[in-house]
Amino acid sequence: MSGHSKWATTKHRKAAQDAKRSALFSKLTRSITVAAREGGDPNPDNNSALATAIAKAKSYSLPKDKIDTAIKKAFGSGSESARFENIVYEGYGPAGVAVICEALTDNRNRTAADVRAAFSRSGGNLGTTGSVVFQFERKGQITLDKNQVTDEDEFMLMAAEAGGDDYEDADDEWLVLTAASELALVRQGLEGQGLEVKGYELIMVPTTPTEVDLTDAKKVMRLIDRLEELEDLQSVYHSMLISDEVAEALD
Repeated sequence: MSGHSKWATTKHRKAAQDAKRSALFSKLTRSITVAAREGGDPNPDNNSALATAIAKAKSYSLPKDKIDTAIKKAFGSGSESARFENIVYEGYGPAGVAVICEALTDNRNRTAADVRAAFSRSGGNLGTTGSVVFQFERKGQITLDKNQVTDEDEFMLMAAEAGGDDYEDADDEWLVLTAASELALVRQGLEGQGLEVKGYELIMVPTTPTEVDLTDAKKVMRLIDRLEELEDLQSVYHSMLISDEVAEALD
C-alpha cells in the first residue's frame, strides 16, 4: 500500500472521531436504540442489526451501561419513544469528491437544512437521491487488534481462509473487508481460527476514488468535520483518496 492509502484517510478521520467522543457516543446509542426497536428484540443473539450496532459501539469503547440504557430506551414510552427514520443524503464536496451521509433523525426538515448548510459553507453541493451512490459499494468491515497476529503474511492467509475479500494494515489494527452478505460468515471464520473480533459493521466503500492534493484535502476535511458534528448523521463516507504524505501534513 505504498504511495496512496485508503487507511491514510481513515486514520485521520478516526482520530477526529475519537476526539469528539461525547458526540460519537450519542450517535452510537441512537443507532443501538433504533436497531433494537426495528428488530423487535432486545437480545442481540436474536437481532442481527442490534448485534452489529453493539459491536461497532464496543469498538469505540462505549460503556456497557450506556449500551444497556440505549436498548431499554427502544422499548420505553412517552418521551423515551422518539421515532427515528433512516435518510441518506448525497452530494459533492470540493474537488468533485463524492459524499454520502447516513442519518437517523426525528425531524427530516431540520436535518436536511443542517446538511445543506454544511455543504454550502464548505464549497460543496447537496445533490439528489442517486447522484453519487453509484460510486460506492456496500461492504462489511471487521476490526481486529493487531497484537493477535503481528506477521502480515500470516494474517493475510487467515483473512483469506475466513473468506475475506481484502485487508488493510491500520496501524495497531487489522481491517478485513468482506462482501456485505458475507460479514457474519467471515467474522465467524476469523473467530474459528482463535482470533477475537474487536468490531464489525457495514460501510460504504468508493469504487472510483478521487485523488486530491493537500489544499483540496483540507477543504474536503472541513466539510466532513462539519457533517460529523451534526448529531443526526450516523456515518459520513467520501471518495477522497490522499497520499501518506498528505495525510501526515493533515495530522
